Amino acid sequence: MAAQRPRLVVISGPGGVGKGTVVRELLRLHPDLAVSVSATTRQPRPGEVDGMDYHYLTPAQFDALAAQDAFLEWAEFAGNRYGTPWTSVAKAMAAGKTVVLEIEVQGAAQVRQRFADALLLFIVPPTREVLLERLRHRGTDDDERIGRRMALAEAELEEADKFDHVVVNDTVDGAVTEIARILGR
Repeated sequence: MAAQRPRLVVISGPGGVGKGTVVRELLRLHPDLAVSVSATTRQPRPGEVDGMDYHYLTPAQFDALAAQDAFLEWAEFAGNRYGTPWTSVAKAMAAGKTVVLEIEVQGAAQVRQRFADALLLFIVPPTREVLLERLRHRGTDDDERIGRRMALAEAELEEADKFDHVVVNDTVDGAVTEIARILGR
């Protein structure tokens, strides 16, 4: 008998590791997967679209939803809040889809508490130097903020052993191939 595919997959890792790029490519190659669009209080980056990249909320809107227990998980990261709305996860799971969450380390721990059978994948950079270069290349943060993000990344990398699998994002294609293999696709 073939192993059952996971219904809920968490992809996490430090900021700047390339989670979004890896998830976009995974979904392009495996359109049968459903992605849950997270909500955030941060401002959109150039080219990001509300409802597609994130649901952009004011802090007051986010607080109201959190008070209503409308999030599967939520966490604060780099001064902004991020959360996974229950509605999108429940709808996709009810349709029999495997749901992919691209979330931060704090949120992954909350998902594990609520869904013991969730599959947690942790994306790591090939080296710390590569992660630093990726953060600089984004062009969205000054040196002070990059320093804070690197310090946070160091703490997050210490959490890798709490995940089911660790995937090195040396190349997007390599990381996606490894994730697809883990998912049995």
